[in-house]
Amino acid sequence: MDPIELYRSATAWTLTKAAGAAADLDARTPCEEWDVRTLMNHMLQTQQYFTNAARGRDATPPGQQPPRDLLGVSPAADFERARIEALQVFGEDGVVERTGPMLAIAASDQLLHGWDLARATGQDETMPAELAEAAYGVIHGAFTEDQREGVFAPEIVVPDSSSAQERLLAYAGRDPGLVRF
Repeated sequence: MDPIELYRSATAWTLTKAAGAAADLDARTPCEEWDVRTLMNHMLQTQQYFTNAARGRDATPPGQQPPRDLLGVSPAADFERARIEALQVFGEDGVVERTGPMLAIAASDQLLHGWDLARATGQDETMPAELAEAAYGVIHGAFTEDQREGVFAPEIVVPDSSSAQERLLAYAGRDPGLVRF
């Protein structure tokens, strides 16, 4: 899938989860020790990182420490602004080619965290199958074990017959609710 289309579609799905989660900012998330507010701030900070890096600015990826507070009165509007900005920056001539898989990784990150928001707030967690497949293709095997540390929890083993969403979640250390081997 084209990285811009992947980002556009993944963030559109995630935006619906952010809008649904906005009323429950204190809910616990699958991300250890983070509530919805902290996760949403992390998501926005991560998108700022990707956008700044694409612009060629000095940018440091967010760590696992609690992020700074970026949420305004309308978290959905905050997410929509970040989404539009990223699409504009990465849509400029040559940016996707110059930044390699960065936008596809950003899309995968948003998709995974959209699932986290859905899980935390009781929303439908079902990702569009083609997005889960594309995101899994982007991140599976793209990180060394050292790079995974601090980004993902340890991978969970799932049956070969698992769906793309289940494989994506398991690779990122999220329990898709399947019986483990």
